[in-house]
Amino acid sequence: MQKSRICSLLNIEYPILQGGMAWVATGELAAAVSRAGGLGIIGAGQSSAELVEREIDKVQNLTDKPFGVNIMLLSPYAEEIIQLVLDKDVPIVTTGAGNPGKYMDDFKKKGVKVIPVVASVALARRLEKQGVDAIIAEGMESGGHVGDITTMVLVPQVVQAVKVPVIAAGGIADGRGMAAALALGAEAVQMGTRFICAEECTVHNNYKNMVLKAKDRETVVTGRSTGHPVRIIKNKLSRLIEQMEAQGTPGEEIESMGVGKLRAVVREGDTVMGSVMAGQSAAMVNKIEPAGEIIRQVMAEACEIMKVYGNMNQEYCREKE
Repeated sequence: MQKSRICSLLNIEYPILQGGMAWVATGELAAAVSRAGGLGIIGAGQSSAELVEREIDKVQNLTDKPFGVNIMLLSPYAEEIIQLVLDKDVPIVTTGAGNPGKYMDDFKKKGVKVIPVVASVALARRLEKQGVDAIIAEGMESGGHVGDITTMVLVPQVVQAVKVPVIAAGGIADGRGMAAALALGAEAVQMGTRFICAEECTVHNNYKNMVLKAKDRETVVTGRSTGHPVRIIKNKLSRLIEQMEAQGTPGEEIESMGVGKLRAVVREGDTVMGSVMAGQSAAMVNKIEPAGEIIRQVMAEACEIMKVYGNMNQEYCREKE
């Protein structure tokens, strides 16, 4: 596989990023992914700067490879975490739930690579003008907070709209998904759900087992009426939220139902009333294995598919000559 601009930009071996999932993407997981040649990312979520600093220290003690921090810009701690990232010499940040524009000068002065997650072409164009280094185009197949455009449709449009490298995310869990994303014009992929079942992921085993048991129609998007839809695996919580939405319950009440629910499943294993965030690709995850093995399998499968496709393409072209 030809080395992508993303690999050169981020100084990584393989064009695979691990999603910065709140509470899930800890220092242990990020370090394991980075050691294996991908880009491990700590998920800051709504955590305090103190908690995020502990995770950064874990990574820096476990590996000297590049890693990143995902910053949710709507977090009340966002500005503290941004300062922390600058102070701790974190080389890469991914951002979500907001516009990183007003922080770009500070990031650039420290040489931090900035890669926002987007769910629309318009936002991708706007952020490119602000000087971001690459863009993650994430389709609605992903877990957690989602947009309303699929990966298959979003990625090629973003690729066409911007000049910076594009990373595809949403519904990608194996080499087939990676090969498809590269065919759409992406130069790397980001995977989240697959890494929930990495050995180094510290989430409760109940969470991992729910992902492993998931079928193709197991996830549902909740909270559409609040304007902040979230994809989770179906359980009692998702059914209660659906009932509340059908009854016209105010958005504030529905949102309050989700407070603390992700932590409940990650740390306490509450798969009944916990927010079991996972993408539609959960149905494609069938075992727990080391992060390095996940990366090896994805790369091997993608390379084999592209090699076969390349050979077929050459044969087709010869027939047409």
